[in-house]
Amino acid sequence: MEGMKFEKLSSRQDAALAGLIRKNLEANRLDIPGTAYFDESLDHLSGYYGAEPEKRVYYVLLDEEGRLAGGVGIAELDAFPDCAELQKLYLDDRVKGRGLGYRMMEQAERAAGKLGYRRIYLETHDNLKAAIHLYERCGYKEIEKPAAAVHGSMNRFFLKELK
Repeated sequence: MEGMKFEKLSSRQDAALAGLIRKNLEANRLDIPGTAYFDESLDHLSGYYGAEPEKRVYYVLLDEEGRLAGGVGIAELDAFPDCAELQKLYLDDRVKGRGLGYRMMEQAERAAGKLGYRRIYLETHDNLKAAIHLYERCGYKEIEKPAAAVHGSMNRFFLKELK
């Protein structure tokens, strides 16, 4: 993580972030309807997260040269009381395998706590084995699919109580 830093997403990073997310989904054969690949706001995530800063935030991870290395978001979820949803956690291939996913999870959980959330929900897919391993190692417990699940193609659902 040395030399890398988090900052809030800005509009100048929207295109690079959308590209990173699509590339990751394509690599995992998840460039299909019912995934983030087709989210209406994907090309303008700074507008989505910036519209309600008291409920949502998205952080980008920048490498030593200021290039986008990853990102992770938090947004309100009404399915459970005082709950945020972990959204769009992705890393660039060039930085994977360095433990940065854990740093991104910590950043997201800190942000959720600052926004007043007491739990975090996430949805993922069997194809994302490394992500599932990360979530389980970070203390997320698998739950049944909630009625409020947004992405219809996702088939794994997790929840964590924050301390």
